[in-house]
Amino acid sequence: MSIERLDKGRRMSEAVIHGNTVYLAGQVAEGPDVESQTRAVLASIDALLARAGTDKSRLLTATIWLSDIANFSGMNAVWDAWVDQDNPP
Repeated sequence: MSIERLDKGRRMSEAVIHGNTVYLAGQVAEGPDVESQTRAVLASIDALLARAGTDKSRLLTATIWLSDIANFSGMNAVWDAWVDQDNPP
């Protein structure tokens, strides 16, 4: 079984490739509002997936944590524009 780690840190790797599955962790962004933070996180995800040889059309699941549920609609607006509509997780 092969395991490849991308951008290893002291506590975790940004991405781990195990067989044909890619696991991402810890994608966070700074910015003035939830929309710009979400765009930055999704750009980071796109870049990591590309480095792992895949893309968002192959997502199986996504977990999104918000600091305030009041930001849900702003995050969702950016997410809905980004997610592959033919292959949602």
